[in-house]
Amino acid sequence: MSDFKFKKSLGQNFLQDNNVIHKIVDSANLDKDTLLIEIGPGGGAITRYTVPLCGHALLYEADSRLEENLNELLKENNNYSILIGDFLKSNLKEDIVKYSYSKIYVVANLPYYITTPIIMKFIDNDILPDKMVVMVQKEVASRLSASIGSRDYGSLTVFLNYYYDIKKLFDVSRNCFMPKPNVDSAVVCFELKKEREKVLDISLFKKLVRDSFSYKRKTIRNNLKSYDLKIVESVLLKHGFDLGVRAEALSLEVFVEMANALVLK
Repeated sequence: MSDFKFKKSLGQNFLQDNNVIHKIVDSANLDKDTLLIEIGPGGGAITRYTVPLCGHALLYEADSRLEENLNELLKENNNYSILIGDFLKSNLKEDIVKYSYSKIYVVANLPYYITTPIIMKFIDNDILPDKMVVMVQKEVASRLSASIGSRDYGSLTVFLNYYYDIKKLFDVSRNCFMPKPNVDSAVVCFELKKEREKVLDISLFKKLVRDSFSYKRKTIRNNLKSYDLKIVESVLLKHGFDLGVRAEALSLEVFVEMANALVLK
């Protein structure tokens, strides 16, 4: 693919470093009971190693020019499907219903400009992969895996941590890609939680979390003016806080309890 013309509009930065590739594949622990989903296989750097390990692989690729190369790369395998088009416009439920599997894994170098929409598409479609090992922009990795009270802790951290245990595995230099991007990367692992806090209204919970962080330097009192602050305060007081607290100091459990209390008011 030495003469391949990369499309900046598709966020095409192909992984070249074999050490990084094998670390990603090893972290995934794929087996024949796994339905693998990869978004943006590109030149197939990861794909060539993951497809032989899984039951079936769904490869979502926006660039039709890459289909022939992927088929050539995977010609020894008959357990994959290439779906050309925009993953965000795909019908996930229709795509996966054709296959037998006991778990769904996502292993991918995600296009950085749509990382969050890709992850949220799974959640919004109520399709929760059992595991995701994904390469993302380094600063996004910091937000995904941030701890309470840290600068990177935000609404995305809280909402995704409701579903997943999230851990940053390792950093990846920009020099590992062709063409070289302007940012460094990191590989993050999402493990689906076996047990989750009971949320009575997931839409309200999601909105509450987003609104709580809407102005990071403002307090809960200011950010949640449109909510019943007496109910919010009663929950905060139980946990040793008051309405003067900032959202970054609050755990997932506190947000869940606030959302449920607002439903039950």
